[in-house]
Amino acid sequence: MSSNSLTVLLPTYNAGPYIKEAVDSILAQTYTDFEFLIIDDGSTDETAEILKSYSDPRITVVSQQNKGLITTLNEGILASKGDIIARMDADDVCLPDRLALQMDFLDKNPDYVLVGAEADIMDKDGNYLMPLIPIAHAYEEIQAKIDEKVPFIHPCVTFRKDAVIKAGLYPKNALDFEDHLLWKKLLAVGKVCNLRDRVLKVRFNPESVTIDERWRGKVFIDIRRRSIHNGYVSNEDAATLKKMMAEQNFKEYRQASYYAMIAKKHLWNNPNSKLARKNLAESIKHYPKNMVSYLLYAFSYLPGGLRKYIYNLLKKPY
Repeated sequence: MSSNSLTVLLPTYNAGPYIKEAVDSILAQTYTDFEFLIIDDGSTDETAEILKSYSDPRITVVSQQNKGLITTLNEGILASKGDIIARMDADDVCLPDRLALQMDFLDKNPDYVLVGAEADIMDKDGNYLMPLIPIAHAYEEIQAKIDEKVPFIHPCVTFRKDAVIKAGLYPKNALDFEDHLLWKKLLAVGKVCNLRDRVLKVRFNPESVTIDERWRGKVFIDIRRRSIHNGYVSNEDAATLKKMMAEQNFKEYRQASYYAMIAKKHLWNNPNSKLARKNLAESIKHYPKNMVSYLLYAFSYLPGGLRKYIYNLLKKPY
């Protein structure tokens, strides 16, 4: 086992349908020496009851009134007993060697403060969609690309607690890109990288998936890019983000964004036009005002090669 102590940090909010599979996947790790800190952020479903069923001494469950993800993560980091913290989400599934691989890397590379990895994406029902590969793996490559796009899959990261505290923890005003801004600030503290191993099954579901930034709109994209480049969120941009989240984070909008995101995977990455149209119909039903879903529905009838060409165009920034 490692000379470093490890905490697995899992925040949860109303993850009843998925929490057991997530917890069980951590308890089944080949690396067994860790604290498992689960913070229930005011769940109103069966999450709390499911967590009560566990008696594994490694598990510590903290129940609190709802504070939101960023505050919960920061308080969890400060409360953790481990020198190393592995992030985990309540609807994902860890593959058995995830902790062993990342702890071994950090033990052998003390100049690295964070290690991520690759993953697979599944939908809310657990159906495989596609691999999820970070935009970069090596430290130098991440340095070059971090302003362009987030370089880590958030629930795949394992990091040194003291380094993240030194970087200032998750910035509370970087709503919906708090991880990206933290990783940018962490580059000033030490090296980072991604392993070329699949360590996680990331679940897309309407309740937890981050809303596609193209659904957020150009104002959001501009704020995120400006903030990542500058290393902070201005007061003016923070106020705009807060207003935007209040206007967009309602159930029907999140549902529509989820189905549109799944449809795009079936259009571009794991082609299946019928499934794409099925999900786009759901997206339109939940929020008929967004023209993106209608455009994608039309694209689904185009030949695959032409769809791929359009996909490459859509990947370009505004």
